[in-house]
Amino acid sequence: MSRDPRVDAYIEKKPDFARPILAHLRARIHAVCPEVEETLKWSMPNFIYKGQILANMAAFKAHTAFGFWRSSEVVGETGAEHDAMGQFGRIASLADLPDDATLDGLIRKAVAVLDAGPAPRKPKNPPKAAPEMPDDLRAALDADAKAAATFDGFSPSCRREYVEWVVEAKRPETRAKRVAQAVEWMAEGKRRNWKYESC
Repeated sequence: MSRDPRVDAYIEKKPDFARPILAHLRARIHAVCPEVEETLKWSMPNFIYKGQILANMAAFKAHTAFGFWRSSEVVGETGAEHDAMGQFGRIASLADLPDDATLDGLIRKAVAVLDAGPAPRKPKNPPKAAPEMPDDLRAALDADAKAAATFDGFSPSCRREYVEWVVEAKRPETRAKRVAQAVEWMAEGKRRNWKYESC
């Protein structure tokens, strides 16, 4: 079933200004993409195409919102997405929507984006460079072979946690205490945040 009675109920409960906007958006989506199915997700109407979210809409006290799920591929950055949910900002009347031809074109584009396949994967961030070892921490580790062996056996992220903790100290006394504490914990084989690790 392409229309969900829960969406009817959702629209009916919304303020007078919002009902014609939501009904219009719903009608345009069904007109352009008859295969679309409706559901409620996150307590708002969502339009599903071939098992994927095509678009969603919502109504609030003084505005409505509408957006495409893969918005960056459909409309790009509009600037309006910073004003409200979706890509069209705060929609308070039908006049705030694009004209039907433009809206229909965007819906067709959103369908084509989904037909083209899954969203491209975001590239992984390159690993952070190893932090520069502070001289005071290196000297303290050189004086305690067990702590040095533990530190050298840590993954780069574990080493970074200790180094950053030491260099973030604002006062020399605090830094000296942190160096001493770090060496003590490492001599016991402990990582920087050992207190929060589950046993």
